[in-house]
This record gives sequence, C-alpha cells and structure tokens, in this order.
Amino acid sequence: MLKRSLLVLLGFFCLQASQAQLLKRLSKQLESTTNKSGSTSTSTGGSGTSLASLTESDAGSAIKEALAKGVASGIAKLNKTDGFFGSDVYKVLLPPDAVKIGNTLRSIGLGSQVDKAILQINRSAEKAVGYAAPIFVSAIKQMTLTDALNLVKGGSTSATDFFKSKTTDSLKTAFLPVIRKSLDSTSATRYYSDIVTSYNKLPTTFNKVNPDLQDYVTTMAVNALFDQIAKEELAIRANPAARTTDLLKKVFGAK
Repeated sequence: MLKRSLLVLLGFFCLQASQAQLLKRLSKQLESTTNKSGSTSTSTGGSGTSLASLTESDAGSAIKEALAKGVASGIAKLNKTDGFFGSDVYKVLLPPDAVKIGNTLRSIGLGSQVDKAILQINRSAEKAVGYAAPIFVSAIKQMTLTDALNLVKGGSTSATDFFKSKTTDSLKTAFLPVIRKSLDSTSATRYYSDIVTSYNKLPTTFNKVNPDLQDYVTTMAVNALFDQIAKEELAIRANPAARTTDLLKKVFGAK
C-alpha cells in the first residue's frame, strides 16, 4: 500500500515538473517576441495599477504569457495515457457520420472491433498533442499587439476566443500531418478501416461510408487544447493564485 502511494505521489510530482518545464520552454521561445514589445514591468502585485494605465506592450506580453501557460497546462493533461480516452469531456468517439457503423456492428456482435478502433483513435490524439507546443508557440508569436488592451479588458475567455478565431485553420493545417502519423503509428487507421470495411460489406449497407478520420481527430484534438487554454485564462482572470508571474499579477490584477 505504501509502495503504491509513493508511486502515485511520484507520478503527480513528475507531471507537475513536466508541466513546469514545458511552460519554461514555451516562455523561453516567446521571450524574443516579448522583449521586442519593450515590456519592462517589475510590479509584483498589480496593486494600484489601473486598466487605463496599462501599456499595449504589457498587455500583449501578458496575453501571450497567459496563452503559453494554457498550452503548457493543456499538453500536460492531454499528452498522457487516458488523457483523452479516460476523460468524460475529451474522449473521442466515432465521427458523427460513422456512429451508425458502430451501432450496426455492435448489434451483430462486433462491438470489440469498434472498441479497439475508438481506443486507438484516442491513443493517437493523446500522442499527437505532445507535438503541439511549437505549432502553438509559432501562432502565439504571430499575434499582433493591436487588440491586446481590448483582450485584457474583454470577457473571461476573450484572449482564447481571439486566438482561436485567428489561428484554428492554420493550426489544423500544421497539426494534420502530426495526427496522420500518430493515427498510423497507433494502428488507429487500420482499426478504423477494418470497421468501415466490415460495415460496407454488410448486405444491408446501401450507402458506403468512409468519413475523413484524420480531419475529425485533428479537430477534436485542437478543440481540446483550446478548451484547456480557456480554462487557464479563466483561472488567471478570476484567481490571483493562478497569476504566477509579476507580469500576470500586474496586468490581470489591474482594476
């Protein structure tokens, strides 16, 4: 029992260390962009700082830092065994167009084949998000400071929403090859192909089905990461304890 408890604690601390290291790497990669903005903030608590007095530089740097923190948190939570498959929120089921396939095969005793496909689809998503960091860092670096102050003053997830609207298409384009490789390496493509083939061979199947699995899994993986970024932004805005740097304290603690 003691040994099991120690292993659980070790796993927890390894996860925390991994997230901290990832955030440090993300912050370092964003450092050149942040420095170019000219931020020289040294405030430690944000006390006495008003929204009106915030510079575009501080706002832009804080928005990028908050997004990087969300990316690090999201990757740490999703890039592990059962990060998707074991989640009530993020578990990837069959694509909507393929739900009928799953139901039909289950009804004739081929449920295990469907379960294998779903498991490997989730394993591919879990593996793929581990490669997301540089894609997201590149997108964050490309953000302009024009709307920075408005984002700081905006709604609870305004920075995430802005980032999502501006970068989703390019992120999916960059992420698609990663998903494709992950699907192939985890055999998800083969398992999925097997159930589609089994379904299409049934005498009752008149409309052959072959949904785009790669695009579907890519969309689900990117959406899960954005959801994690939104949760981190919500925490930074609402909870002072989540503002772990001087800049975040100054900008998001401003009144």
